[in-house]
Amino acid sequence: MKEGEAAGEINLANNWLKAAEAIRLENYVYDLPEERIAKYPLEKRDQSKLMIYKAGEITHKRFTALPENLPSKTLLVFNDTKVIPARAYFKKETGAVIEILLLHPELPTRVINDAMLVKHSCVWECMIGNKKRWKLADQLITEIEINGQKVSLSVNYEDYDRNLVRLNWSGDFVFLDIVKALGEIPLPPYLNRDTEARDSETYQTVYAHHDGAVAAPTAGLHFTQDIFGKLESKGVKRSFLTLHVGAGTFQPIKVTSVTEHRMHSEQVVFSKQLINDLLENLGMIIPVGTTSLRSLESLYWFGVKLFHQETTEFFIEKLYPYPFEESELPSAGEALEAILIFMKDQNLDHIVGETEIFIFPGYKFRLCQAIITNYHQPGSTLILLVAAFTGQDWKRIYAEALKNDYRFLSYGDSSLLWRKD
Repeated sequence: MKEGEAAGEINLANNWLKAAEAIRLENYVYDLPEERIAKYPLEKRDQSKLMIYKAGEITHKRFTALPENLPSKTLLVFNDTKVIPARAYFKKETGAVIEILLLHPELPTRVINDAMLVKHSCVWECMIGNKKRWKLADQLITEIEINGQKVSLSVNYEDYDRNLVRLNWSGDFVFLDIVKALGEIPLPPYLNRDTEARDSETYQTVYAHHDGAVAAPTAGLHFTQDIFGKLESKGVKRSFLTLHVGAGTFQPIKVTSVTEHRMHSEQVVFSKQLINDLLENLGMIIPVGTTSLRSLESLYWFGVKLFHQETTEFFIEKLYPYPFEESELPSAGEALEAILIFMKDQNLDHIVGETEIFIFPGYKFRLCQAIITNYHQPGSTLILLVAAFTGQDWKRIYAEALKNDYRFLSYGDSSLLWRKD
């Protein structure tokens, strides 16, 4: 690399970093009264409100009006992850209650879909409540029942400092059987209520398929089979990816410089069919939810890595997209084609990767023209994503939602936001 080229790259890196450091979190905070947080879903999923933001204009509808407000030949991309009952409680002989929230498998595999099928023993990274009462040498033991058969389960630390927990169980059951018998659905902390029996149904999308998430892709909660039928009649197409949503989605930003915020890595799975669907519908791709959007944008950046022969490892670091000059980057089509070539060479029908991509104002979207999403917490990474998508109009969008009695957060109302370029 020539000296002048090296200096140019340093200047570019400094420019985007200075712009990012200029983002002040207090500019992405709004007043959200407690009573505006939807603690429970509506009785009928598709009766939620739908705000449409397009070309600076805002209109108010019901979610049932979504099909008529999408162009024909739109490709909607859904996240078909399924929430598992990932929170479990263990009572020690002393009476202390230890809470364990499964976050991510470590052994014998980090691939979540495969980890659900492991038998006898596994290790997971966990969030541990009341950890000071669970010492390194202590073993937690309980008994559960699966299909009329009693199963003994023991839990101990694999790595105390990293919160890695080993679970061992009797019988010939897979780990998903254990989780379903042992745990409960972990509702978002901002709902500030206990999990109820009906949450196991209402906190899942109707198309949830692959077990492994600890939080629902909530933008999809509004969809029903009736809505799908109307979308199909309109000529709107569907495709699916899987991002197993982690607890990190609820972590507030607590640092002054947003670039220092820790983005937890989340696992993504893409099929060859999805990538072909994207190639056939470039220019009219709409993700359902921020998880689908982050997945699609991460897919593009994996294509960039392959295009530049940088690596074949699918891992997108949180700030990877930002230092590039536009002239260095392939088109969306070229990036996707690079992925298909890689999959053909490796004889793959699916690719599994991980992403910690952080999307904030200044990000240039590569695949997504609009997004269907709920209303997010003040000062969160998701507000920054919405602001990157709609510019400063995000403030007007949220002010309109508050003014018109929209319900907020996971069980709240919906929006269809078109990108502001």
